[in-house]
Amino acid sequence: MAGNSGRVIAQNKKARHDYFIEETFEAGIVLQGTEIKSIRAARIQLKDSFARIHNGEVYLHNAHISTYEQGNRYNHDPLRTRKLLLHKKEISKLIGATKEKGYSLVPLKVYIKNGFAKVLIGLGKGKKKHDKREALKRKDAKREVERAFRERQKG
Repeated sequence: MAGNSGRVIAQNKKARHDYFIEETFEAGIVLQGTEIKSIRAARIQLKDSFARIHNGEVYLHNAHISTYEQGNRYNHDPLRTRKLLLHKKEISKLIGATKEKGYSLVPLKVYIKNGFAKVLIGLGKGKKKHDKREALKRKDAKREVERAFRERQKG
């Protein structure tokens, strides 16, 4: 659903390993003064972050935006909860989907688009341990095939 035509700042690589991402949404982030400067300096981490719907609004939890060095007393709390900006239709769709068992809102990447920080949120269903193993096997098999193909082209 959402395109990404900006400079990617941070990615949550573990998200696609832990979840089957079924749909993505582009959301703006409500930031405090020095947070955008830290994001532009690529000082953001999405590793353990997640999104949650509360009172009809979507919030980003556990996203770590480091404090800005020159920020002095205007600096922010690195782990504060940040509001995400989505259209009402998208939020109602997400509310319906997250009510189903096993669905979560996972931030996939943060990027700058037209001067604004955006988050790509994925609606994902958690993978079981055997699903993760299967995905790794497929990835390894694909890598082996590509390696064999490259060696055939050289020789």
